[in-house]
Amino acid sequence: MRIAALLTGILTACSASAAPAPAPIPTPAPTQTLISACAGHNAEVEEATAPPDYVYADWIGCGGIGFARSPDGGKTWGPAVTVPGSADNAAIRPTSWDPAIAVAANGTVYLSFMHATSTATYPVVDVSHDHGRTFAHSYSDRQNPGNWGDRDFLAAAPDGTLYLTWDYAPTAGNLKLLCDKSGSCAFSNGNLNVVMQFSRDQGRTWSKLVPMQPGYPAAGGDSAPLLVNPRTRDIDVLYEGHQTDPGTFRLHPGYEYFTSSRDGIAWPARPSPVHPENGATALGNWWIDGAFSADAAGNLYATWDTQAGRTDIGWLSVSTDQGRTWSAATRVTPDGTDQPHIVESAGGRPGVAYVAWLTSAPAQGYALFIRAYDHGKLGPVRQVSARYGKRDIWPGDTFGIALLPNGQISLTWGSAARPSRISQIYAATIIMR
Repeated sequence: MRIAALLTGILTACSASAAPAPAPIPTPAPTQTLISACAGHNAEVEEATAPPDYVYADWIGCGGIGFARSPDGGKTWGPAVTVPGSADNAAIRPTSWDPAIAVAANGTVYLSFMHATSTATYPVVDVSHDHGRTFAHSYSDRQNPGNWGDRDFLAAAPDGTLYLTWDYAPTAGNLKLLCDKSGSCAFSNGNLNVVMQFSRDQGRTWSKLVPMQPGYPAAGGDSAPLLVNPRTRDIDVLYEGHQTDPGTFRLHPGYEYFTSSRDGIAWPARPSPVHPENGATALGNWWIDGAFSADAAGNLYATWDTQAGRTDIGWLSVSTDQGRTWSAATRVTPDGTDQPHIVESAGGRPGVAYVAWLTSAPAQGYALFIRAYDHGKLGPVRQVSARYGKRDIWPGDTFGIALLPNGQISLTWGSAARPSRISQIYAATIIMR
């Protein structure tokens, strides 16, 4: 596999935490629901939950960006709709991609996605004030012509401030793609940067671009999931950083970096990589390699996967001191294959997180798995998806995972589950004990 070949010879740490984990236990998969029900391909879902029992999901599909809602904790789902401002344009492919979602303390639902015109790419933010029944506004965060943008993430602070991160290149012409046969792409060259903008008026107006890492305008940043820490109210970010050669903008295999800001404007001059000794992330990774969550006490959980030799390993590390130090990286994926592992988590009660991964490692094809992490101990692996998805059909670069108010875990994922010839979005809730 290409991602393994790129990093042959890179050493990984040989510690007890890197030992293979137990195989999945033979428990029945939870009931799963098809929620996309749109013609054409549906993939790359994100989700959020809100009291009392709302679940929201958005994804690439439905002729643009699809959205569906459940008012009862995932038991039933309303019809899938296309959100405003995202509809496909036959002259531009793709028109809209990379959805994200966040819910404010007052229940306002925010959706964001990347959008392309003939001259620029930029995030769009849609807003719902009625729990996702309708989206009354569509706000565009336009940029200068000739730029490039990708993979946005959203977070809403308790005071109502909305924070948006995305990948930004001032000059799209410097990009060179590495595309996988499944349909998604990564980059070998480019003047990439992770940037932040914030809005204090529910997305109507936005701040100027704020670079979040040293080296702008060719800092090598790619993908920056964020959260507002429930303990400190700081804006915490985990991003993938790549060394970039001057002039050619050639990228090198990267690492996950933690950074944090009190106001979204001032960022550390020297952010630290999270466990680089455990290996790098390959340039050919077409999926989002790195995710972030916090538990009820504000403890941080970073997940990512590394490639070395012919093994792709998913990792988890925990910080109990606002990112100043991180626990030893714990291996969470049990198999020893070179197939992708898209690893994400949802924080639970203090000291507890739920770690899930979507992978094509099983011989049957794509499947979603989950396990608990409880005060340093990993629980058994459970399979969430009842059917396997075809390996050669792209399920998306992300999946959705969120904690429900009743303590159950809500999950959404893309899969071309046999006998389907296209990827669709499925949802399930699971009780972890």
